Amino acid sequence: MRRTVIAGNWKMNKTNQEAVEMLHQLKKEVAGISEVDIVIGAPFTCLSDAVKETVGSNIKIAAENVYPKSSGAYTGEISPKMLKAIGVEYVILGHSERREYFQESDEFINEKVKAVLAEGMTAILCIGEKLEDREAGKTNMVNETQLRGGLAGITKEEAANIIVAYEPVWAIGTGKTATPELAQETHAKIRKVLVSLFDKVGEEMTIQYGGSMKPENAAELLAQKDIDGGLIGGASLEAKSFAEIVKAGR
Repeated sequence: MRRTVIAGNWKMNKTNQEAVEMLHQLKKEVAGISEVDIVIGAPFTCLSDAVKETVGSNIKIAAENVYPKSSGAYTGEISPKMLKAIGVEYVILGHSERREYFQESDEFINEKVKAVLAEGMTAILCIGEKLEDREAGKTNMVNETQLRGGLAGITKEEAANIIVAYEPVWAIGTGKTATPELAQETHAKIRKVLVSLFDKVGEEMTIQYGGSMKPENAAELLAQKDIDGGLIGGASLEAKSFAEIVKAGR
């Protein structure tokens, strides 16, 4: 049985104090919900206090990036070991903004996936096509290339600790959303690739939808067979709206 995972991605938003205040409110909003795994991805500066604020709650904390080395002369970078040491349990990797603005390749993202898994954390691997890819009929090809690249050398046992987040780039922060049927069709193709890579484990892997999911459309999207959760951007910045999406996943 696949777990529904609703994860927030704050991106470069919220000071440390703002993060703690939001999480304090979110704990009240989602108290007692056990049917959904709840994750908040926060900036590096917020992570330690975010973990402390959510200890004993049903909310887990994710980092939004990592560098794939345990230590060394990598000025300004953060290692998986550092994240694990403060209680971070998830790491978001390969987000379209990392691919676009920082030119992260599938090979580099694959290194990060392996480094995160080596520390016993869960990797959220993001994939997704741009508008020009979809218009050119390349959606499935782009997603499969990113999937196979990001998961290269991963064993079936390791795959059990990976979540895939499908985020059509044209629907991120634009207010545009794939119809539930279109999203399901793409998720089904992604599932097929995962099964080809990991057999039965691929059937059990959570695939999130990450393209402008919000309270108004969450229930319809989450009702689809192969949509197992959401990677939420803007709607995760406010406790009430994020909690409504969590509740839609029950």
